[in-house]
Amino acid sequence: MARERTSDAESDPTLALVRDWSLVADGPSFQTPSSWLRPVRFRGSKAMLKVMKPTSDEHRAAAVLDYFDGGGAVRVYRAAERAWLMECGTRQGALTRMVLAGDDDGAADILAATIEKLHAPRSRPIPRGLPNLQRRFADLLGNADGSALLGRCATVATTLLTTERQSTVLHADMHHDNVVEGGVVDGRPRGWLAIDPKGVYGERTYEVANLFCNPSPHDGIVLQPARMLRLAAFYAARLDLDADRVLHFAFAHAGLSAYWSLEDGEDPSFAIRCAETLQPLVR
Repeated sequence: MARERTSDAESDPTLALVRDWSLVADGPSFQTPSSWLRPVRFRGSKAMLKVMKPTSDEHRAAAVLDYFDGGGAVRVYRAAERAWLMECGTRQGALTRMVLAGDDDGAADILAATIEKLHAPRSRPIPRGLPNLQRRFADLLGNADGSALLGRCATVATTLLTTERQSTVLHADMHHDNVVEGGVVDGRPRGWLAIDPKGVYGERTYEVANLFCNPSPHDGIVLQPARMLRLAAFYAARLDLDADRVLHFAFAHAGLSAYWSLEDGEDPSFAIRCAETLQPLVR
């Protein structure tokens, strides 16, 4: 997550909320492409205040985190329009560093355990307005004619969507930097926790799709067919999924990521190479 310091008080919307919500600032604010954030103290504990920018695609995050209710994700303590106060995680980027240090399997185990908690049955009502997977893939399905590779990704996505199963509330942006280590609450370690959900309702299998192209952009680790097959077998066994559908969703999502990059004027080459690596593995 790219950060930059926020120095202009007039452009820092966290200042007013620190005052209005009776928080104690615990460090300087900083920005990511989607948000302003400030470490704070809330009832004596570390917390994070987050305010979305107008262009953010995380406007469902607070509702999805509230639905997860701390099970595998950070808790939301308070929320308002475009802003929320949440539990503060630590060791940002720890799973990426774990992979780069040679423990890819250890990171995959933590990610799978986190997903297990996120997908545990809940009695809470599903948040309103969550898009389904058909809507999530709509851009790719309607605009893939100019590329044989993206066209193949769209065809695979269409097949998956017409045979969807085991639907639930999805984080929908699982990757190594979106799982952080929680602190200690009421004397108990919180373990590893997901942050920054996008929020989608759809097949459970899709939750692991983004993990096959991460940690990005480490080509030497990610773009290996043997790794793709190993991860598919691991996530299928650990999360009770179908290994073939895991690979198909990973391939379709790589195409969707490439299209998003093209649409945003960014370089799609890494996502395209991910799709090219996955293509021979998809029947």
